[in-house]
Amino acid sequence: MPAADPYPVLCLLRSHLESLAANGQRRLWLTGEARQALKEIVRLKPRPWPADRVTAPAAMDESPVPVPVPEQNVVTPPAVAVSVPAVAPAPPEREQETIPEPMAEPASFLNSAMNTDSTPGLSFDSDSDDSIPGPDSTAASPQSELTLEEKETALAKVRERAEEGQAARALGTLRDRMVFAVGTPAAEIVLVGEAPGSEEEKQREPFVGPAGQLLTRILKVMGLERSQVYITNICKYRPAMESQGSRNRQPTVKEMASCLDFVREEIRIIRPKVIVALGATASAGLLGIKTGVMSARGKFYDFEGIPAMVTLHPSYLLRCEQGGPEAANAEKRKVWEDMMQVMERAGMPVSEKQRRFFLPK
Repeated sequence: MPAADPYPVLCLLRSHLESLAANGQRRLWLTGEARQALKEIVRLKPRPWPADRVTAPAAMDESPVPVPVPEQNVVTPPAVAVSVPAVAPAPPEREQETIPEPMAEPASFLNSAMNTDSTPGLSFDSDSDDSIPGPDSTAASPQSELTLEEKETALAKVRERAEEGQAARALGTLRDRMVFAVGTPAAEIVLVGEAPGSEEEKQREPFVGPAGQLLTRILKVMGLERSQVYITNICKYRPAMESQGSRNRQPTVKEMASCLDFVREEIRIIRPKVIVALGATASAGLLGIKTGVMSARGKFYDFEGIPAMVTLHPSYLLRCEQGGPEAANAEKRKVWEDMMQVMERAGMPVSEKQRRFFLPK
């Protein structure tokens, strides 16, 4: 085997993608570095081996083989994020893993994978209109650090485009008033909710209603003010309803998708240390997670190289208070455990007193 022959790597990549598909994983995206490495493999124009040369990996040349892309940057976290919980089920172990049958056009296979159109056994995008696109791999690598003034200028431009909101307004299912974000571009923590409610629409500021007031109290317990973080929503417009009044509803997949690029740009400009997705809608819209929040919370996911924590929405905690203080504290403890992980990941100290909050007495 030539020292730089990328064909075995390409075969192993296909095999691993098929394993992911067999375990029910439907989405996958790459960092900019991994994407560039795959382009390099395509540039080398790997040729299939004859059938009599296809053997188990252990039978290949025993000398180290320099390959264009390390395995961990192809299909395993953190270089690759999938729209399922961060710890995905591993494929069944086999006594001897063999390379798949030779492919007629390996370069075409890689091109299709990189274009997220089709890959054998793995669908990158559902044909259903209810699918939510994952993070854009073309902007996955961190940009150079911007100054505070540059961040403010860039965010102002995003706000202008969100105000126009051509895709959102064209749906005809959202109200007219755009609610952008609040906080500092220098934030180390970005919190993402679902959509504005009636109070948010009136004040044109996210999380100012009852749920927002609870979020403010959570931040204070963390030792933070609203002005020290950045708070935004996955949908920039309040979802409309007949005879709406003060009633609110969750945004649909299409409504979230119409605003998702704005949220992605906000995060790319700020480059926080941690993202917090508040509730199922935010976790589905931002991270592509389709499981319930209870099973998704408590662990970090990857969003373009930034750790993202999923936790319960403050409005859920408010509903839990109807079940009495004991039940409410049990759910508040779950959120607090998530937020302590966020604090630690952001480099914030967590005191022993804080670690005991909401524990049964």
